[in-house]
Formats: sequence, structure tokens, C-alpha cells
Amino acid sequence: MRIAFVLFVSMVLSSSNWAAEPAAPPRAARSVHLGYRVPDAVLFYNEMTVLESTPGSYFMAAGWNTGYFGIQELSDGRKVILFSVWDPTKGDDPNAVKEEERVECLHQAPDVRIRRFGGEGTGGQCMGNFDWTIGQTYRFAVTAAADGQKTAYAGYVWLNDRSQWEHLVTFRTRTGGQSLRGLYSFIEDFRRDGRSVHEVRRARFGNGWVKTAGGEWAPLKRARFTASGAEWEAKDNINAGVEDGRFFLATGGDTKTTHALWSTIETPAGETPRPKVPFEP
Repeated sequence: MRIAFVLFVSMVLSSSNWAAEPAAPPRAARSVHLGYRVPDAVLFYNEMTVLESTPGSYFMAAGWNTGYFGIQELSDGRKVILFSVWDPTKGDDPNAVKEEERVECLHQAPDVRIRRFGGEGTGGQCMGNFDWTIGQTYRFAVTAAADGQKTAYAGYVWLNDRSQWEHLVTFRTRTGGQSLRGLYSFIEDFRRDGRSVHEVRRARFGNGWVKTAGGEWAPLKRARFTASGAEWEAKDNINAGVEDGRFFLATGGDTKTTHALWSTIETPAGETPRPKVPFEP
């Protein structure tokens, strides 16, 4: 009888507004994404312009189901470029993955660092100093080459000051022989200190293209707007849409929502120039 009474009191207290504990304030802005509607591909090309940033931000231009590629402003203000590919295993401890299951590095540019990562799955990470600036457009490309049950993913960035492509890295991982699929872009707040939620991150994405496994080129004209949903993230200050003929994403600070989550966004009809890349598969 005493147990039943205690349970009853607990239920009453938990359902009473005056007894409920106040919700903790959000400590981070939501991650916002564009999921592109395109076929599986052997090459993914995209351009990105960061319009507003703050320390602890990742602007990801070219992501797929086993990796992602973009630029970061670190918590200390340093600017870097980042290309990561996941191991084909589950878990967050990179040291627990067997050698034969780990991402392999087949190519490394002389000015980048290669290491293992964990905490969000595990895999191989390539990072290099990259002094990107607000308002300048950067070009990214990822290629996929299947080799039996594995796929080699190569990351390239156009160096604006040298007018040339740089092959940063090639990682190979077990995929069952698949190509690039589930293509997307995103913006992430990884500082998550309670102040970062009040700071704006905003970028444009455009002139995106894929080359399909069949050899056809297709522009990225349609994307779905999605966002992360952790309880410790702010829920309302996010947005996506089209401006100046390109997609945009924004999160944090005084951002106002004009497009509903899960809505499909389309850029204006019309031809955009197909990229000319010397490493085309």
C-alpha cells in the first residue's frame, strides 16, 4: 500500500506544472542540412560561400553516406579544411577497430595531417590549414572509385590563390562496392558552450553537380531541408532557402525560419556551367 501511495504522489508531482523542474537552456544551435535529390554518383562537385561564421563552426559542402568534406572555424579562430571517411564498423572507440576494418589512406598531400577519429563513429580524418574568408566562394569535389568490396574516396579543393586543384587525400573503406549516395551539405555548431547558440552561422551552396555511374552529368537543383533534434539544441532559430540563385542554410542567433523543416527547396530553372575537372572519372 505504501509503494502504491508513493507512486501516486510521484505521478501527481511530475504532472504538475508548479512541481516540474525548469527546462535547461539550449547550449547549441541546431545542425541544418540540405539533402540533394540526385542519383548515385562517381563525382560530387559543389561550391560554398560562408556568409557569417563564429568560432566552433563547421561548413560542410560535400557529404555522402560514408564521409564529409568542408571547412571549419575552430574554437580558437583558426581556419582549417576537413575531409573524413567512416570505418564500416559500429562504435565510437577508434582503437577498438581491427586493423583490417580501418579506413586506409592511399594518398596524402604534403600539407595535411592524417589521423584516426572517434566519438561519432570512427574513421580516418584529413585536416589542413586553410585560411578561408567570409564572402569568398570555394570549390570542392569528391570522387568515388569502387574496387571489389571497397571504395576509394578522393577529396579535391580548388585553390583560389593558385588557380589550381589540390588533391588533398584519398581514403578507402569497405562499402560493398557502392559509389557516392545520400548526398548532402550542412552547417554545425560544435562549440556547444551555451553562448554559441546565440551566434549566427550562414552559408550559400550552389552550382552543384554530380556525374552518375552511367556517365551522365546532373545539376543539384532540388534539396530537402532538415535539422538535428537533440534536446540541448535551440529549436527555432534555423532557416534555409534560395537567394541569388543558390541554396542557403542558417542557424543560431536571430535567425528566423521562412521554410518549414522537411520542405523541398528548388533553385530557379536554367543552365549553370558544368565544372571542368581534370580528375573526372
